[in-house]
Amino acid sequence: MASQAHAYRPLALSLVKAFELVFSSVGGVVPDQIGLIWLQVRAMVIVPVVRIAVILCLIMSVMLFIEKFSMGLVSFYVKLFRRKPEKIYKWEPVREDEELGTLAYPMVLVQIPMYNEGEVYRLSIGAACNLVWPSDRLIIQVLDDSTDLTIRV
Repeated sequence: MASQAHAYRPLALSLVKAFELVFSSVGGVVPDQIGLIWLQVRAMVIVPVVRIAVILCLIMSVMLFIEKFSMGLVSFYVKLFRRKPEKIYKWEPVREDEELGTLAYPMVLVQIPMYNEGEVYRLSIGAACNLVWPSDRLIIQVLDDSTDLTIRV
C-alpha cells in the first residue's frame, strides 16, 4: 500500500523535488551526473504527465465510442421504423389571411452590394424589385461603394 502511494505522488511535489535536485547539483555537475539528473527528472515529472495524458485520451476515446454507438442506434431506429420529419411534425406553408393582411409575411431585407459594376446594377436592382412579396414587408438596400462616378446609382 505504501509503495502504491509513493508511486502516485502529486505532480506539484514531483516538480518541486525535480527543481531542487537540478539546482542543488548545478555547482559541480559532471556529464555522468547530468544523466542521473535527467533520469530522476524523467521519473518524477515526465512519466506522471504522460500517464495523465494517456488516461485522458482513453477517457475521451470511450466518450467518442459511446457517442458513435448511440448515434448508430438512433440511425438504426430511424431506418427500421421509417421515421420521417413530415410524418412527425405538422407544417403548413404560409398562407394569406384575410384578417391579418400582409402581416402573415415576415419582414425581408435585401441588400445588394456593388463596386464599379456598371453592367449588372440594373439587372440586380430589377431582380430585387420584381420579387413576389408584399411591398410593405420588403426593404431593398443598394450598397454602392463605387469609385467611378459615372457608374454610381
